[in-house]
Amino acid sequence: MSGALTDEIGMLLAIQEVAEALGTTAPNPTVGAVVMRDGELLGRGHTQPVGGPHAEVMALRDCRANGHDPAGATVYVTLEPCGHHGRTPPCTDALLEARVKRVVVGVVDPTEPMRGRSLDRLRAEGVDIELGVLSDRCEDTLRGWIRAVSQGLPEVTLKVATSADGAVATATGESQWITGEEARAAGRALRAEHDAILVGIGTVLADDPRLTTRIAGRRDPVPVVLDTRGRFPPGCALDRPETLVFTGPDADPGPLRAQRIGVPSGPGGVSVDAVLRALVDRGLHRVLVEGGAAVARSLLDAGRVDTVVQFVAGKLVPGGRGWVGGAPLGSLADAVELELLDVTRVGADARLRWRARRD
Repeated sequence: MSGALTDEIGMLLAIQEVAEALGTTAPNPTVGAVVMRDGELLGRGHTQPVGGPHAEVMALRDCRANGHDPAGATVYVTLEPCGHHGRTPPCTDALLEARVKRVVVGVVDPTEPMRGRSLDRLRAEGVDIELGVLSDRCEDTLRGWIRAVSQGLPEVTLKVATSADGAVATATGESQWITGEEARAAGRALRAEHDAILVGIGTVLADDPRLTTRIAGRRDPVPVVLDTRGRFPPGCALDRPETLVFTGPDADPGPLRAQRIGVPSGPGGVSVDAVLRALVDRGLHRVLVEGGAAVARSLLDAGRVDTVVQFVAGKLVPGGRGWVGGAPLGSLADAVELELLDVTRVGADARLRWRARRD
C-alpha cells in the first residue's frame, strides 16, 4: 500500500471519528484523530465535551489501552494540534511525550496563538509533518468553528421534509407526516449533530414542538425561536430555561422560563445576522434550521445558508404549501443556486443534500 493511500485512509478514519462527536463539543471544534503504524490502526479518538481531553490525547490513550506503544507511529488529525494551555494541556506535549514519528494534519488552525506554530514546534523536535491530506473533507467538518472564529457567524443547515412536488403541507396546513419513520429518525439524528436548532414562532404556535433528539446518550441542541412581535406562548413545550427566544425591539415583554433576547429588526422580522452572531457569542457554531417558510426565506435572502438537507417522500400534494416563503421571484436569475452533494435512500424516502452558493 502506497504512503499516499495510507495517508488518505488514515485521515478518512480520523474524519469518521469527527462524525461520532458532532454536536457535543461546543464551543470547541470537533476533531478526530487516529494512530497508525505500517497501515495498522492502533488507536482512535475524538474531542470530548468541553473541559475533556482533545482528539489526539484520546487516540493515544486508546492506542495504549489496545496494548500498543505509540512511539514511532503516525498520528492523523483533522485539525492542527493545540500548542497552548487552555482548559486542557497542549496536545503537542502529549504527542512529543508519546515520541510519535509523524503527524498528518488536515487543516491548519487559523486562530491565534496557533496558525501553524504548534507544527513548527513539532518539526523543531524532529517530528515529520504532512499537511493538506483530504483538507477539503476536513474543512467540511470544521466549517462552523472556522467561520465562527474568522467571521463571527455559524454554519447554517436548512432541514426540510417535502413531498416529491416540494410541498411541506397541504393547503390547509396538514403536515404530519409527509415522510416515513426512517426519515424522521434520520432527521432527529441530524439534530444531534448540531449545537442549536432554530425555528420561527409560526412553527411554535402551530406544532408546539420540543425539538429534541430522543437519542439515548446524545444531548439535545439548544432551541432557538425567532419571535419578532413577542408571541411566544408561556408554558409551551419550548418554554424552558435553555431556550433562546429572539424578539424585535417592539415586542411586548412577558414572563417566560425561556431566555428572551432583544435584537434589531431586519428584512421581514428580526435581523438574522444579529441572531446568528449572538449564537456564536454563546459558543454555538452549528445551527440547524427546521422552519418555517419565512425563516428559510430570510436566511436564504441574507446569504447565510450553507447546506440544505431535504427529505423527499414519494407523495404528490397538489396545491400544497412550499418550504420557502416570501414574495415570488420575478426572474430565474434571482434564484438561489444549489449544488447537489449526494442522494441517499432512507426507508421509503430519499435524502438529498445540497450545498448553497454563498457569495
